[in-house]
Amino acid sequence: MTYVIIGAGPAGVTAADTLRKADPSTDVVMIGSEPEPPYSRMAIPYVLTGLIKEEGTYLRKDDGHYDANAIQYRQGIVASIDPAKKTLKLEDGSEQAYSKLLIATGASPVKPPVEGLDLPAVHHCWTLEDCRNIIKYADKGADVVLMGAGFIGCIIMEALAERGVNLTVVEALDRMVPRMMNEAAGNMVKAWCETKGVNVLTSTKVTKIEASGDKQDTLKVDLDSGDQIPAHLVVVATGVKSNIGFVEGSGMKTEEGILVDEFMRSSVDDIYAAGDCAQGPDFSTGAWAVHAVQPTAVDHGRIAALNMAGKPAPYKGSLNMNVLDTVGLISASFGKWDGIKGGDHAEAIDTDNFRYMRLEFDGDKIVGALSLGRTDHIGVLRGLIQTEVPLGDWKQKLMADPHLIADAYVACSQ
Repeated sequence: MTYVIIGAGPAGVTAADTLRKADPSTDVVMIGSEPEPPYSRMAIPYVLTGLIKEEGTYLRKDDGHYDANAIQYRQGIVASIDPAKKTLKLEDGSEQAYSKLLIATGASPVKPPVEGLDLPAVHHCWTLEDCRNIIKYADKGADVVLMGAGFIGCIIMEALAERGVNLTVVEALDRMVPRMMNEAAGNMVKAWCETKGVNVLTSTKVTKIEASGDKQDTLKVDLDSGDQIPAHLVVVATGVKSNIGFVEGSGMKTEEGILVDEFMRSSVDDIYAAGDCAQGPDFSTGAWAVHAVQPTAVDHGRIAALNMAGKPAPYKGSLNMNVLDTVGLISASFGKWDGIKGGDHAEAIDTDNFRYMRLEFDGDKIVGALSLGRTDHIGVLRGLIQTEVPLGDWKQKLMADPHLIADAYVACSQ
């Protein structure tokens, strides 16, 4: 029996370790596409700030972890899959046979159709190599333009701000973090960033990037407003997409990602998927979605590995949950944060102190929430949503004051 894992991110590494424990006598092969040891992309901003070194991003810190656990690590890029022969073909022409296969290839940054993105001082912030390139340009006082103010963009913004650059953020939609915040919360995040010296332009698009004069590392950034911004560096954070192009022709069903069932199985026998490339069960909606966050990837990897090893472990579904630190302001969204048709909601807003709480109800159950300016409630909100606990009389108390969530949790969980 040979287990093969394509991908060496959190999902792949978790799966490899789980397989080794669940089935000690079999071969485990993990294929990674980058020259560095398996690492966490979410740790890259901490390298930018200098808080950690590159080694601090590694998913397993102990020397020789993979060799010690008989996990064969192979560097390469998989070009195609032949399910009939149970083989993979790599871009270097070599092949790898498998008995059971896990696809955990993650996602890649979206490159918008903007002229000039191939200039030397324009970079994504997705790999350690990207990080090294950004550090070359992001000196204190440098003019930096960040394209995108979504979840990933805001994490990068935090790191760039800490480097002391002169930062302008350009977001095409009408608010910051639009896929996890409503208008009130998103605009509050924007106002907070502006108090920290970050220039934020919403409802604005970059139309062109060009070199300024003979210096290729001095740029002019054109906006659809007609304005032009000088920049020493442009960082692109306009979303990600699942890495699934290589599965074309394999027979696997795909939409935004590889469709998997509650056991993380694809539509092809003995092939599973996990992490940012997997479109799996969504706890809140009962539908299938790609939740491109590290906690979901880790859960996917563990569940997929158990099922590959013949230890049935159904997955209850991932909760759409994001917690974000934006230059010191903590924001969070949970579940159906934008509400349901016909549902009630409770809202408390304190603009002056950057505090916000909104709860979404389905009957007397909380199904979604948004918050800003609090750090003591993350587990409580997640618990109330995932346990689907009936609130009874506590619903009306929360309608009057949504900040009473901890009291409600204690009262209703007994």
